Amino acid sequence: MDFMEYVGPFLPMLFGVVVLGWIINTWIRVKHGYPLEGSWGQAIAPTTDKESQERIKLLTNENAQLKAEIGSIKDRLETVERIVTDENHSLAREIESLRDKPKQIQ
Repeated sequence: MDFMEYVGPFLPMLFGVVVLGWIINTWIRVKHGYPLEGSWGQAIAPTTDKESQERIKLLTNENAQLKAEIGSIKDRLETVERIVTDENHSLAREIESLRDKPKQIQ
């Protein structure tokens, strides 16, 4: 008996295991964001074209602007919290004292 008689029945199963391994490998690479490669190692996806780079730049600028705006909102919120939680209600007293003062003409 020669080699092919022993191996012949297992070739379809071996081919199926190789294809299944390739499919699982590709799925894992896509799931974790690794670039897919062609037969010569060139990246197929994700591509980085000029439009994508410009979009990344715009999103980065927008992100910086939103972070600055959130910082400003946090500062304003701290001021409002300080006013609201003032136990002595000194702000209310100061406003009332200003109402009671006669208007000075300059």
